[in-house]
Amino acid sequence: MISQPMSPTLPILPLPRGVVLLPGLTLRIPVAGRSDVLSLLTSIAARSKTPRPDAAKVPIGCVPLKSPLLSLDGQRFIEAPSQSAKEPDHDSNIAPGSATREDLFAYGTVAKISGVHGPRPDNLTLVVEGLRRFEISTITQEKPFFEAEVRYLEAEAADSHDPEMQDLFEQLKQVSRTLILILQASSFPLSNNMSPLLSRRLQLFIARKEIGDAGILADFLTSMVAATVEERLRVLSAQTIKERVARVIEIFTRQIDDLQGNIKVTAIATTLPTQGLDINSLNRKQRDTLIRRSMGNPGSLPSFGSFPASGGNSEGGDEEEPNELEELKKRLDDAKLSPEAQKVADRELKRLKKMNPVQAEYGVCRTYLETLSEIPWTTVTEDQLGVETLKRARKQLDDDHYGLEKIKKRLLEYLAVLRLKQAINTDLDAQIQQAKEDTKAIKDLKEDDRESSGSEPEVDTTKLQILQGRRKVDKSPILLLVGPPGTGKTSLAKSVATALGRKFHRVSLGGVRDEAEIRGHRRTYVAAMPGLIVTGLKKVGVANPVFLLDEIDKVGSSNFHGDPSAAMLEVLDPEQNYTFNDHYVNIPIDLSKVLFIATANSLDTIPPPLLDRMETISLSGYTTVEKRHIANQHLIPKQITTNALSEGQVNFTDEVVDAIITSYTRESGVRNLEREIGSVCRYKAVEYADANDSSDPQSYNPNVSVADLETILGIERFDEEIAEKKSVPGIVTGLVAYSTGGQGSILFIEVADMPGTGRVQLTGKLGDVLKESVEVALTWVKAHSFELGLTHDTNEDIMKDRSVHVHCPSGAIPKDGPSAGLAHTIALISLFSGKAVPPQIAMTGEVSLRGRVMPVGGIKEKLIGALRAGVKTVLLPNHNRKDVKDLPEEVKEGLEIVHVGHIWEAVRFVWPEGHWPGEQYGGIESRL
Repeated sequence: MISQPMSPTLPILPLPRGVVLLPGLTLRIPVAGRSDVLSLLTSIAARSKTPRPDAAKVPIGCVPLKSPLLSLDGQRFIEAPSQSAKEPDHDSNIAPGSATREDLFAYGTVAKISGVHGPRPDNLTLVVEGLRRFEISTITQEKPFFEAEVRYLEAEAADSHDPEMQDLFEQLKQVSRTLILILQASSFPLSNNMSPLLSRRLQLFIARKEIGDAGILADFLTSMVAATVEERLRVLSAQTIKERVARVIEIFTRQIDDLQGNIKVTAIATTLPTQGLDINSLNRKQRDTLIRRSMGNPGSLPSFGSFPASGGNSEGGDEEEPNELEELKKRLDDAKLSPEAQKVADRELKRLKKMNPVQAEYGVCRTYLETLSEIPWTTVTEDQLGVETLKRARKQLDDDHYGLEKIKKRLLEYLAVLRLKQAINTDLDAQIQQAKEDTKAIKDLKEDDRESSGSEPEVDTTKLQILQGRRKVDKSPILLLVGPPGTGKTSLAKSVATALGRKFHRVSLGGVRDEAEIRGHRRTYVAAMPGLIVTGLKKVGVANPVFLLDEIDKVGSSNFHGDPSAAMLEVLDPEQNYTFNDHYVNIPIDLSKVLFIATANSLDTIPPPLLDRMETISLSGYTTVEKRHIANQHLIPKQITTNALSEGQVNFTDEVVDAIITSYTRESGVRNLEREIGSVCRYKAVEYADANDSSDPQSYNPNVSVADLETILGIERFDEEIAEKKSVPGIVTGLVAYSTGGQGSILFIEVADMPGTGRVQLTGKLGDVLKESVEVALTWVKAHSFELGLTHDTNEDIMKDRSVHVHCPSGAIPKDGPSAGLAHTIALISLFSGKAVPPQIAMTGEVSLRGRVMPVGGIKEKLIGALRAGVKTVLLPNHNRKDVKDLPEEVKEGLEIVHVGHIWEAVRFVWPEGHWPGEQYGGIESRL
């Protein structure tokens, strides 16, 4: 509260005996027999400058009469917690119109006059509305009405960061809801005036109030209950919000205790049968259960004959609540909570035992404790890491997936480190046990000489601490698998869990747009629940599972619900996730033992801070060779079983599988390939069923040929380029990797010239990078036309009287990238010199204006496609030597790979017998 420095004068209106006006409330004051009220209204009219004054603009002070049990500032003279509302006889005859200054209380409420209402002139009431508190400083006038200098007590919002204020506010809301529920549910006569609709509205009103409205809520709740005059005066005189809320809580607590005592008497007196039950024969638990059930559903008590004469469980479930609480406590003990969680659980369990089951808070508290008991705080899957662990894990991964050597290598490294840590910890455990035994032996030997044994136990304790500190803690890696759809990222995570012998849980993050889905909802919200991470831990039941965070690149961005990707920062940070805080649980949870494996199709949509916390492993699309192995080892057996066939009833050759891969699918993964293989199996299943139905099973042919594919799958969807047999000047074979990933092929570069003025025409739906590559190639050829023997003078322009047209089939397919720079250069040289390029030679690489051949990507896919197209020799940039090491052996054996660093090296290799009169490049380039 903040008081004004100056005390203004305010007209004072004494309230009737037993009436207290609080801020925010409306009061009707009888006018009959109140000359001071008439004088006050007349004074307001006389002071007004308008003919019809607005009384609402003139504040008045409403002051209650004092109580003999309280001092003027609201302090009690006598402690009387159960004082009734009846006033003492010697003060009950004081009329408010004849009260003196000694009869007034020291505090009052500033009010505005809302009007004068009444059916007859002799039965009028003055309606006033309370605004704020004030304290009387000095009474300056008594007749014809009171006037006084007052000190206003300005309302101040409660501090939402004060823990004591938060506890008081929550306790105020709890006791108010408890009282409302008791009044509604009990058979107490006073509750007949509270309808379910009114009860619901009151509960909603209380629930919507924030801590900043604590003072307003306290004043409102005081007017709800049958509080004594002394209690209302104490609330009015409370100058701080904490003091006011505490006094209101005291009032409600007394009301609840009185009502519960009356309910017990009423329920037993009105519902006990006249025969068949001796109340003295019931034990304490049976009587408490009877009273609790009568409060929850009055009038529907079961037959009392179902109670046994003495202790024991009842047949009708009367002991259900005590048993459930004991069972909940047992579950909490078995959960082996962390010290902080155990402290919170003990506190909440004590609160739960004191609550009435009809309270709404009872179900919330119980659900929270059940959640704590289901979280695996210390339960882990014991890793059985022996000499066969690595071999078994490698076999598991190889059986489930073909290729993917990088991720397999990383997981085997993790297993190896885990095994070494386990071996070190085993040795340390043996040393710690030995040190404990030595310490115990020393203490036993020196038990009689306590004075000389003070230092050695300390040394032994220090040794134990050092040994404990050497234990290796398992911090699981956080992996991010990035690759196109269908490349086996999700199934790979399942194989990892199987190889490690741990439980597996998948969390789908695609489309998650609310931060609360990751971190949970706060318990103050209706239907609050933990987030996806804690829910997953509850399902698996261990603290070290394998968590698959699927589609992490599709998490929603920041919005009015929060930023889900920012919430993942704590989950995926090894330095923070050992104290992960879920909003619902609100207790640190250790996630450092969880092996997180995230999957994504692209890194572009992942925020950089989140990407920095994960170890990225790229899974490029499968090559044709890898797809063939996957189809033979996994897809074909799976589809044969799925379509009710057995081994030997459908036979696929490598030529058929390659034809399906190249002519009917073009993808990074193998999903469409599996669908096409399934179509073939279903077609053969129909043939097999028809042969059996016709009683001629010998007519069924299990073999699938390439010629059958057009009948089964339709016409080929993709055309495969095949190397030319004849060579023509201006035609060069380039290499291309498809944007879908995993597949590559050859691409013909066609260049033609015609009479013109030096114009260059580009067709074939070429991208900007590819067009610039053609311009760079043409510029280099024009700059070195004399050295290449294409002109007779160094100053002659080779494009002076001609135009060039560059085309890349097929025209409907978009093409882009710098990989065709070397092929464009060789094609232009071939056209201008009239020398054809051998069709078995293909090339790729970017060129610079200095003639250097720069490295490009997609080498693996390009070379596999070149081998499949019939190419024999491939020219690659020198800097791509490292990519050749990852090629399959059949590609290395089937192709002659030549590395070049400059265009002149490529020219010499393509035309080894050619003579270039101006060639000066000797393989050494100045870098000055």
